[in-house]
Amino acid sequence: MERLATTSMRCRRPLTGTRPSLLSQPLLRQPQPRRWRSTHRGGTRTALFFPGQGVQRVGMLTPWLEAFPSTASQLRDEIDEYMGYKLSDIIQNGPSKLLTETPNAQPAIMATSIFILRILEREFGFKVTDHFDVTLGHSLGEFAAVVAGGYISFQDSLYLVRKRAEAMSEATRQAIEQYGGEYGMVAVISHPEHMENLIKAIRQFVGVSAEDMDDVPPIEQVLIANINSKNQIVLSGNIERIKTLIAHLRQFLGYDPRAVRLKADSPFHSPIMKPAVTVMRNLLNEGSRVKGRENEDMVTFPGRLPIVSNVSARPVCCKADFKDLLARGCLDTVRWWESIRYLDQEGRIRRWVGVGPGKVGRNLVGKEVGMRGKDLVKGGGVWAITDPSEVEEVLKGLEDTAGIMEDDEYSE
Repeated sequence: MERLATTSMRCRRPLTGTRPSLLSQPLLRQPQPRRWRSTHRGGTRTALFFPGQGVQRVGMLTPWLEAFPSTASQLRDEIDEYMGYKLSDIIQNGPSKLLTETPNAQPAIMATSIFILRILEREFGFKVTDHFDVTLGHSLGEFAAVVAGGYISFQDSLYLVRKRAEAMSEATRQAIEQYGGEYGMVAVISHPEHMENLIKAIRQFVGVSAEDMDDVPPIEQVLIANINSKNQIVLSGNIERIKTLIAHLRQFLGYDPRAVRLKADSPFHSPIMKPAVTVMRNLLNEGSRVKGRENEDMVTFPGRLPIVSNVSARPVCCKADFKDLLARGCLDTVRWWESIRYLDQEGRIRRWVGVGPGKVGRNLVGKEVGMRGKDLVKGGGVWAITDPSEVEEVLKGLEDTAGIMEDDEYSE
């Protein structure tokens, strides 16, 4: 029996249930480190994904510091050294308003995601190259994915994220100073059967991309920032303009989507972010900040694991595209729904493991592929690891589903 080759993940251009939070209480039973016994290669195809902005919470390192004090303390100090200040103090002590500010929230979330991944690697034998087939991250989460995938060092990625966040905040400040108005993001929820036509209608009203708005002042700019799932998109830009758009959809096109204002202090993935793209392009062409590599490109390509871009919703196939797409991630629409569908349908991914704070990423993936950790559909599942109490159950689920393949992946 020979296993047929599945769709190439390298160059095509064109873990369960919600548990009570452990952030405010000590672990009742410390998890026991043990090795992941799964031998992945030749088995079920698995994706590793990371969350984006909005999942930050004060104290999100606490359960890991309590469960693995030696390893976690070393990693915490490493983060602070790379940042040049005690980011961990803001993560652990807040206040929440300070942590939520974009220049703090973005590096805090990305750092926490890699902090958790490193503990999984050192304490439980998570070997990214041995156990996963592809990685991706939602918006900001892409910077954790590039670290996991071996494209950019943790130190360099933290530097990029901090500078990215500062550039995005500055772009918003300049728009307010020059044009006035209020800017932000609004989630739009509709029935799945209406979503395709809803997206078309919005694009007819505001344009498809930032390039369509070169002659439009920021106070009138709105763009689809995220296509998150079969029933949710996010609009970004001037809030009054977004309200007008939603009223237009309701009055003239017969759509009545639910609109929810998000707690975002900037209109991410909108034309206002164009200056941030320029900043990121320049930064990605700098040398590495890792000692001894200062004269080397900070980007290694290919990495150790294929990565799917938010912008293209396809695996990245060369270094030039990698840099271009990562820079454009400040501005372009996050095509998350399409990325998940691509990996599910063409990449034949059957197991999905989210690492990092919050359950939003797990829920978005599960909504699309129709799986949760205990619902081992087609030998797969969707899991999230946010605190140590979840690790054992996730590992068991992954071990139980290792080696399962669909019938049409075999041939005599």
